[in-house]
Amino acid sequence: MSEVAAICGVGTTKFGKQPNVPARELAWEAVSEAILDAEITPEQIDAVFAGTVFGDPGVATRSLQQLGISGVPVITIENACASSTSAFHEGCASISSGRYENVLAFGIETMTASFSGAISPIPSDPEGAQGFAMPALYGMSATRYQHEFGITDEQLAAVSVKNHGHGRHNPRAQHQKAPTIAEVLESPIISSPLTLLQCCSIADAAAAAVLRPPGTPGGVRVRSSSLKSGGLWDQSSELVWGWQIVADTARAAYEDAGVSPVDIDVFEVHDAFTIGEIVTTEALGLAELGAGGHLVESGHTTLSGNQPVNPSGGLLSRGHPLGATGLAQIAEIVWQLRGDAGARQVPDARLGLVETMGGGTAGVDGNACVVTVLEAPASRNGIPPA
Repeated sequence: MSEVAAICGVGTTKFGKQPNVPARELAWEAVSEAILDAEITPEQIDAVFAGTVFGDPGVATRSLQQLGISGVPVITIENACASSTSAFHEGCASISSGRYENVLAFGIETMTASFSGAISPIPSDPEGAQGFAMPALYGMSATRYQHEFGITDEQLAAVSVKNHGHGRHNPRAQHQKAPTIAEVLESPIISSPLTLLQCCSIADAAAAAVLRPPGTPGGVRVRSSSLKSGGLWDQSSELVWGWQIVADTARAAYEDAGVSPVDIDVFEVHDAFTIGEIVTTEALGLAELGAGGHLVESGHTTLSGNQPVNPSGGLLSRGHPLGATGLAQIAEIVWQLRGDAGARQVPDARLGLVETMGGGTAGVDGNACVVTVLEAPASRNGIPPA
């Protein structure tokens, strides 16, 4: 059985619009919770890997000094929406190599003070030059999927209904109201066919995890962590943007962990838009190409289904503070595998998977993707090792 590292503590803030809360205070809250959860002291942290997209220079170091974490390597990573899972990935590698014993991975983002609307690609990208915002790119993907595979507006809306329904049970989520299919479809069009309730909200938040060596008692086991950038892609490609990078990254993660899609009990995936979850579940192997709409419609991915997807509420309900999102996904799966998820607990979850998609770059199939396979602690009663 493979094991790269052990996650011994996690923590997050509440997610939402918090423009008057400084980044350092968000970091203090998430990091303090993770360190207390790991039952270590701040002075025991010997390296830090941080993720942020729009954070100020030095935000990680400044945020940690008053917690007593200083004089150690602090490495800040920007990898679009996959920034904090990229930090987590590198933290796992540093533990696996034996270089460090107690690694802090954390993500931080304060967005509502800086953004009043959608995020757009940079002007030098063809999409940015044409004035495309990210919702337009996903809207085009959804339109193409409807043309190719016949997925319906109702199937797209079902993702929103499911994830907002899960989010009702997550006290840290930004949105905790579950809409109906009709309410989703009747909400304002953002980029056809995607409506307002099919698009995630920007947010302010932080999330953190403490990593220790494999075999640490009580730790959630990191079976694998895979990170890839996208291959060459343009509008003539046969697959929609983002499918191949997720499939390739997942294949490597499954192989390294020695598992297959059917072995996974619970998933957290990058549902920035409803079409994103549909494409991702196919690329992860939960459904055949073009069948992701039927998958969500069947109930397979609900909390009461065989393989729940986004029990936290996902980005659609929890919110999307870019640099903190990935580690928030990690935290959710850790809580699920420890049996600590409360009303949204997936019964007897033994294996979990996190997938984070890191934005778009002109000419390639996604800027970055991280897929991580986690396993319940050996000490969790009644759940045998995988």
